[in-house]
Amino acid sequence: MRALIASMLFLTGCAVGPNYRRPAVSTPVQWTTPQPRGIVKGVDPQTELWWKSFQDVELDSLIERAVRANYDLELATARVQESRAAAGLARAGYSPQVNAGAAVTRNRQIGVGLTRNANGPQAQPFAYETTAYNIDAGLSWELDLFGRIRRGAEAEKADLAASEQDRRNVLITLLGDIARYYSDLRGAQLRLEIAGKNIATALDTLGLTKARAGAGQATERDVAQAESQLESVRAQVPTLNTDVQIAIHRLSVLLGKQPGDLETELSQQAPVPPVPPDAPTGVPSELLERRPDILRAEAQVAAATARVGEAKSEYFPRFTLLGAAGRQARQLHDLSFGLGNFFAVGPSVSVPVFTGGRIKSSVEIQNARVRESVAVYQATILRALEETENALVAYANEQERRDRVAASVRSDETAFELANVQYRAGLTDFLTVLDAQRQLYANQDLLAQSQTRVTTNLIGLYRALGGGWSISPNAQ
Repeated sequence: MRALIASMLFLTGCAVGPNYRRPAVSTPVQWTTPQPRGIVKGVDPQTELWWKSFQDVELDSLIERAVRANYDLELATARVQESRAAAGLARAGYSPQVNAGAAVTRNRQIGVGLTRNANGPQAQPFAYETTAYNIDAGLSWELDLFGRIRRGAEAEKADLAASEQDRRNVLITLLGDIARYYSDLRGAQLRLEIAGKNIATALDTLGLTKARAGAGQATERDVAQAESQLESVRAQVPTLNTDVQIAIHRLSVLLGKQPGDLETELSQQAPVPPVPPDAPTGVPSELLERRPDILRAEAQVAAATARVGEAKSEYFPRFTLLGAAGRQARQLHDLSFGLGNFFAVGPSVSVPVFTGGRIKSSVEIQNARVRESVAVYQATILRALEETENALVAYANEQERRDRVAASVRSDETAFELANVQYRAGLTDFLTVLDAQRQLYANQDLLAQSQTRVTTNLIGLYRALGGGWSISPNAQ
């Protein structure tokens, strides 16, 4: 018996089925996009917490509070805890399972017996009562000779890794959303400030035009055009106010608050977060170790691979050590925990003799799932490369667009000032002033939008790269 057990324990080192190996993928050595402006190849340790690169105290505060209070992140954390418990449940199969019990039974039997008396045999009922006290313990220990338990534990461990990457993906999305909506808020406030300045300019122009019309130096048509220009600028304000409110509401909800709770805190205008001089991108192959969607897909390949072995183990016998011990007594004080009335120990073998193709079909299912997960993994890598390349292009081109619009605004400011001087001197008509003013406002508004888009495009680039290299001090 001891030799049999020793040989079983030695064989528990075996496990059927394939061992996991990362699927072969190819990634480019460098990004296909030419080195964009504001991008460096290396990884700067100062940008581990990427939102810190914007040097905005309010943004830092919003992100820290969101990590503590966001409900989507709380849900993802609970799922990680669930997966961790499932992995522990799978590992429990390695250990012996011991159960103990106690019982008290009272047995009463009623019968009829024959008695003799002077009148002959007569039936006489009688009752017989017994009480039994019982304690017992049982042991069951499956010897994992062919790796069924091991492969199951490997699969659950991989599922845990996938759920951890799911949480990390939720965290990256949360941080990116906070930064993007905050930038949109500040961009809308900047556009409101520009609209306010242009409304004041339009009011001055309208007042001047009315005064000139009263003096016979301008026409009523000039006055009407000045009023139209004023209302055209004013018409932008409600839309921008809506954008401000929507951004505040969304930020409040992301922080686990009621939609209007951040109204007082965020209503005061502040600049759009400025981008740093350079942002590090690393090389494409680093995405495989950084992006949570890629790491999640790889963990799913590992889980599917382990379940192939778990399914194949069903072809082989299952060996279990069984043991039982117990004691019975008529009186409670006669029970003890020493050796008692019964004791049994020995191996049990379960062999699949005929399953109607169930095991074969189960193995085929798991093999198909491996192929599916490998396809998902490879597609996820391609999608990650595409998103990053697009983010690099968008960030570089938007910076160039911002600079060109800024140059246009400077020219428009000069043109508007000259048009006003010429109009006051009677050297040009009012239509020239209106055109200059309209063009100036349009380009100022475009510049504000472009400044906001440069920031949000950089946020998108950080997200495409995997959200930073040290996600959060509170990340789990």
